Amino acid sequence: MIQFYAPDIEATGVLPESDSAHCCRVLRMREGDEVAVVDGNGHRFRCVIVEAHPKHTVVEITGCEDVPNHWGAAITLAVAPTKHSDRMEWMLEKVVEIGVNRVALLRCARSERKEIKTERLRKVMVSAMKQSLKGVLPEIGEMTSFRSFVDSVGDGVGKFFGYCSDEYPRLDFTEVCRAGEPVVVMIGPEGDFSPEEVEYAVSKGFVPVTFGASRLRTETAALYGVTAVHVINSLKRD
Repeated sequence: MIQFYAPDIEATGVLPESDSAHCCRVLRMREGDEVAVVDGNGHRFRCVIVEAHPKHTVVEITGCEDVPNHWGAAITLAVAPTKHSDRMEWMLEKVVEIGVNRVALLRCARSERKEIKTERLRKVMVSAMKQSLKGVLPEIGEMTSFRSFVDSVGDGVGKFFGYCSDEYPRLDFTEVCRAGEPVVVMIGPEGDFSPEEVEYAVSKGFVPVTFGASRLRTETAALYGVTAVHVINSLKRD
């Protein structure tokens, strides 16, 4: 199955230009062909092409099914963007394929990137959503300060952050993350969280954790954290 993405498909019945071009020029689909279109809000529409145009392919909706996230409790990944954008894009592609509800971009004391444009990152996430046959596009917002994000996380959710240094006691993430619980996994920049950030996070209920014996890159730690949550949810359900 090949999925197309049109957030306003119900209102317009038209594929966006990028998806129209892929549909007509790359796949060479024509009038009468059936296509699947997701709106990013958990719905997959069965459609028939009415007008195959490389800039505005018109479709007729013939059916709809709900495509909710399959992992239940929400997963939020908060991560300080890497210096090299290709690593950040790779990480986003993979965590969307595996399954995540929200990605928050952190500006930390030791961040090498203080600003980042999210338009390209959203395109990567859309592509990963379509490729992995999901129906919900994860949220991603503009970069926010470390403290602002930490302050925004309320109660009733597992709060964890990966930490490399031995200066602060850490727990094994796989032992403290509980199945079926909404979870926030926070990953710092290449230089790790500062001591002040660690103390502040702990004061707000975040638990410092380790992801094993190896020292991982930012993007690898993020991928490990999201993957571990899915494995824990699969293996430890009551």
